[in-house]
Amino acid sequence: MRAALYFTPPREAELTRLAAEWLGRDAFDPESGGARGPLVADAARYGFHATVKAPFRLAEGVDLAALDEALRGFAAEETAPRIGSLVLASLDGFLALVPGGPEPALDRWAAETVRRFEPFRAAMTPEELARRRPDRLTERQRDYLARFGYPYVLEEFRFHMTLTGRLAPTQAEPVERELRDRFAPVLGRPLAVDALALFVEPEPGAPFHVHALHPLSERTIP
Repeated sequence: MRAALYFTPPREAELTRLAAEWLGRDAFDPESGGARGPLVADAARYGFHATVKAPFRLAEGVDLAALDEALRGFAAEETAPRIGSLVLASLDGFLALVPGGPEPALDRWAAETVRRFEPFRAAMTPEELARRRPDRLTERQRDYLARFGYPYVLEEFRFHMTLTGRLAPTQAEPVERELRDRFAPVLGRPLAVDALALFVEPEPGAPFHVHALHPLSERTIP
């Protein structure tokens, strides 16, 4: 089993509904159907989310209940960052929803979450490390991979909610048009990052699902 700390909107949110329709599964429902096809297969398996602390095995002596309780307490202490405008963007060939501009409060909150929950993470095995292809990372990313089990944290963090796999050049334009139409109700609008979700992968290769969703403080950071 692996756990992950993600942001995802509440199940009843319009953004959640739009994403579930696009991906072909609802991460709040462990029995939800399969993805719509290879275009979204990976994104659907991980569930609609923005990564805060990437999937990890639990450290020795830590169980899921202890992690969940710690997450509940942490969330209750934290104020909710607010994204000023949600936009669709291409990131290294895949399409995702991202902030329309810099969001320093969001970045600080994500960094604190990564640090706070590091004691709950088991050290990476050599096989897990190799799968991250450290030879393709920068020196700083390799350092973060060794320290936190994931290279894209702290200064390397970029909030994104993945909607597709890597697209061929001929796919990109029509898929982007479709996504702009589908997600028109939420594009260009603010988004409160108002909860932390505990996602679980019950066994290797299984779809991730929401185990618990913990709201952050109702007061948002300007």
